[in-house]
Amino acid sequence: MRLLIVDDDVLMLKALKFRMSKDGYDVDIAEDGRKAIECIDNCVYDLVLTDVMLPFKNGLEIVQHIKNKEGLKTKVVILSAVGVENAVTDGFAIGADEYITKPFSPSELSIRVKKLLATS
Repeated sequence: MRLLIVDDDVLMLKALKFRMSKDGYDVDIAEDGRKAIECIDNCVYDLVLTDVMLPFKNGLEIVQHIKNKEGLKTKVVILSAVGVENAVTDGFAIGADEYITKPFSPSELSIRVKKLLATS
C-alpha cells in the first residue's frame, strides 16, 4: 500500500512518515500543495494524509484534485489544527474520507488508516 503525506511542518512530516513506514506502508512526502498535486499526477496512492493549511495549494484543493481524477479510488484523510465545524463539513462535502484534528494520537491515526484501507 502506498501513502502520500502532505504537511508543511517538517517535524510532523518526518514523524508521520516514520510511523506509517513502521506500519508497513510505502510512503512519499510533500511539503506543500503544489508538490502534492505533482506526486498525485505521477503516482497512484491508496491513501493521502493532508493538512489543510499549506503553501501554494491547500488541503481542500488537494482533496478536490484527487476526487476529480477519473477512476481514482484514493482515500483521503485530512489532518488539521483547524477544527472549526465548517472546515470539517467542507472537507467531507468535497470527498474526504476522514478528518482528524491535531493534536492526535499516532496510534489512533494508525488504526484509522488501517480501517480505511481495509474498506478499499
